Amino acid sequence: MRHCLTLDLKDDPVAIESYDRYHADVWPEVLADLREIGIDDMTIWRRGTRMVMLIETPDDFDLRKLAGSPDSHPRVKAWGQLMGTFFKPLADADFVGVWQPMREVFRMSEQIARP
Repeated sequence: MRHCLTLDLKDDPVAIESYDRYHADVWPEVLADLREIGIDDMTIWRRGTRMVMLIETPDDFDLRKLAGSPDSHPRVKAWGQLMGTFFKPLADADFVGVWQPMREVFRMSEQIARP
């Protein structure tokens, strides 16, 4: 299943550059945790301060897993705390966590496949 989430970074060019730099070499423990919780693939896109994350998961994936758990590896917890320093929560947040799910409104392949 494909999920799309969004959030904003703080409007600080130095922080944005740091965020990008961290994501050029994500900590191995974080990558392992993403796989362990059921994420098959993830991409993050950025334009200015606006970010969009696309994740591929099994159909039964629970987005609340993205918030981590008390049993997470200490480096995973540290990563989450560090990344949180870059984020500006969305005013219309309706989901626990910083990343907010988006609603799909168009899928070309489905419309093309219509009889």
